[in-house]
Amino acid sequence: MRLAGKVILITGSCTGIGSAIARKCAKEGAKVVIHGLDEKLGENLVNELGRENATLIIKDITAPNAPQLLVSHTIEVFGKLDAIVNNAAMVASSDIESTSMELLQKMLNVNTIAPFALIQAALPHLTQSNGCVLNIGSINAWCGEHNLLAYSISKGALMTLTRNLGDSLFRTNGVRVNQINPGWVLTEREVLGKIEQGLKTNWYEEVSDIFAPAHRLFSLDEIAAAAVYWLSDECGPVSAQVMDLEQFPMIGRNLSKNVKYST
Repeated sequence: MRLAGKVILITGSCTGIGSAIARKCAKEGAKVVIHGLDEKLGENLVNELGRENATLIIKDITAPNAPQLLVSHTIEVFGKLDAIVNNAAMVASSDIESTSMELLQKMLNVNTIAPFALIQAALPHLTQSNGCVLNIGSINAWCGEHNLLAYSISKGALMTLTRNLGDSLFRTNGVRVNQINPGWVLTEREVLGKIEQGLKTNWYEEVSDIFAPAHRLFSLDEIAAAAVYWLSDECGPVSAQVMDLEQFPMIGRNLSKNVKYST
């Protein structure tokens, strides 16, 4: 059990990557705090994991009292806090013309400011437990697609936050801060979103080689497995690092003449 005895708070964990991380952490022996906005799905996950292993809190992550409420709930239920996973995120398409100031501010509030605020609120407890933070970013942090402008900006800022705090907090408080940047993951929301855009129900079985050399997207379980390493003691003193979980290099990609641009 790689996380035995640890208490881990995971934001945005009622669905998608967050729920997969919660399941994997519980399987590895951790107690988990489930957070999100969908109470029914959250309750189902808590029942699945067992109420001795999981608890649920429903709260808008951008609410002024949300960070302290999440931390206080964790301490009240489980008595300590060993790690937080900043997974809750807002995803919306926008480019230079369609990115309003309101949209950009909301994106930053959810994807960058809320993680910072939670780390700030949790820091005394993470210091006491020699704990860690894992931020869930995106490969779009490096540049992003033209129609993911606001989202990419927010994830780029999160990456800088990770590297800055990962250095300073480890030196002063013994708290590690790292980040994983997933590529294209087959989440429930991704499947439905592409269908709503007009693609076939099995679109993910026919993804072009240009996006998926493995001929498939990443599974939720694969992302969760990576998260466990960064949350575990196996990670050692590694801090301020960002790991891209992608099928091809983000810089210097070699596109051979055999690459298929369509299926």
